Amino acid sequence: MGMVELLHELGHVLIGGVFLWVGIGHFLKFGAVTSQLKESGFPAPGPMLAAGSTLEIVAGFCLAIGLARTYAALALLAFTVAASLLALNFWRYDGATRQTMKSGFLINIAVAGGLMLAAT
Repeated sequence: MGMVELLHELGHVLIGGVFLWVGIGHFLKFGAVTSQLKESGFPAPGPMLAAGSTLEIVAGFCLAIGLARTYAALALLAFTVAASLLALNFWRYDGATRQTMKSGFLINIAVAGGLMLAAT
């Protein structure tokens, strides 16, 4: 395996692993995360958090181990875009909250780009 292939594989493991880690973390702090989402006006926070976290775990694992990578990356891409628009709606806020949410939104844009590369 050459350097390019090794970096490609490592990239899949890293991005998939992050989604796997975050999805598990959401379940470990389910009540607190649900409350935060509810306070921010997120629709159906409990069921949406459960569904999204399950997708993060399953698709993240698949991406990391190389199982149906294109589909896993596309599912995570759709999730990331939807979650960013619903949960990181920085345009509704002012001050420090706006800046924090905007930073998270921009990070997710970069993650979306990585997922596009992972899907190819």
